[in-house]
Amino acid sequence: MLNNIRIILVHPFHPGNIGSSLRAMKTMGLTSLTLVSPQCFPDKAVYTMAAGAADLVDNIQVVSTLAQAIANCSLVAGTSARQRSMEWPLLTAAECGQQVISAASKGEVAVVFGREKTGLTNEELQLCNYHVMIPANPGYSVLNVAQAVQIIAYEIWQAYQVVDEKACINNQPEYPDQASMAQFYQALEKTLTDINFIIPQHPGALMAKMRRMFNRTRPELAELNILRGILSRIQQNASGKND
Repeated sequence: MLNNIRIILVHPFHPGNIGSSLRAMKTMGLTSLTLVSPQCFPDKAVYTMAAGAADLVDNIQVVSTLAQAIANCSLVAGTSARQRSMEWPLLTAAECGQQVISAASKGEVAVVFGREKTGLTNEELQLCNYHVMIPANPGYSVLNVAQAVQIIAYEIWQAYQVVDEKACINNQPEYPDQASMAQFYQALEKTLTDINFIIPQHPGALMAKMRRMFNRTRPELAELNILRGILSRIQQNASGKND
């Protein structure tokens, strides 16, 4: 299970935070780190701050976009200290650990951490199934990236200690990865546009709300295939191509 869990840092600025995050991960049994467009990597400071976890540096994956980083993940949790105007399905750190371990029994999962100063954008958070918040002093709730990684990694490790891995694998349904969900959202938007439900000049926040709904319900792979079939039939009828 732990091998199926990746930590993702989006646009990390300071290389020391990368190394410190590796230390936080290794103490909790996590070994997979992905960086999205890092400012300073590779850098000697990564090895220095990684200390006893320096062996994990060579395994770091670097990609250009968050979409690339999560493409093959069936569940993605995005961390942020800020509530958003459009609320996303919300988890505590402990709930995140439980969800991540459960999903990791069947495939790849990811926990995403944003920029040191500004965190995740609304668009990036909307690529995630869940919004994770770590309760802290409301007067000063900002955590260093590596500190946040440590807290979430700890909760993942705690959940891992009590899970029955075999039973979890047998009971966990198969879910689509994020690349498949992205294709579904594209098909959904095209279909809604073709039947004039979405007006291109005034799209509003409809697709963001649709993403939120499907992230909350989290359709299984078989259910997603049914939805894709429904969209295909609607498009056929809309274009007059009935069988």
